[in-house]
Amino acid sequence: MEKFGVSMLYYWIAYLIVTSIGVLHTIFNIVVLHMKSMKDSPGMGEGYEKTKPWHPLYNIIIFPIFAYFYFSAFETVSFQNVIYTSLIWGTITVVFDVIGWVLIKHPWSLTFKEFYIDYQPWITLIYITIYASPFITYGIICL
Repeated sequence: MEKFGVSMLYYWIAYLIVTSIGVLHTIFNIVVLHMKSMKDSPGMGEGYEKTKPWHPLYNIIIFPIFAYFYFSAFETVSFQNVIYTSLIWGTITVVFDVIGWVLIKHPWSLTFKEFYIDYQPWITLIYITIYASPFITYGIICL
């Protein structure tokens, strides 16, 4: 894959933006809308639970934008590069999520069940959007 470092830069910026938006949305729900936090209710709390349907939307907006920034570094974008970008970005997300949200324990970490069962269909939709983002961007570029 050409320009791997550039790809990773745009991937991690997109990942951090999406994660930050999700965290800020949860905090907004708790502080401003006075929804229950994880201390006040089971699981991650009402404030987080109400953000779940929004998570795929954050991803389907942010990741194609950063795929566009990455593809802009090329004179022409090959379909092979789109496939590689999709596979790398999606797979890194799956691996990093299990490490960062399940295996490493922190106040917002989840169990395997909470992340992969209770977070359905949202986690599946998020992964689909990340894998699809390079193809979406490629389609827009080709129009």
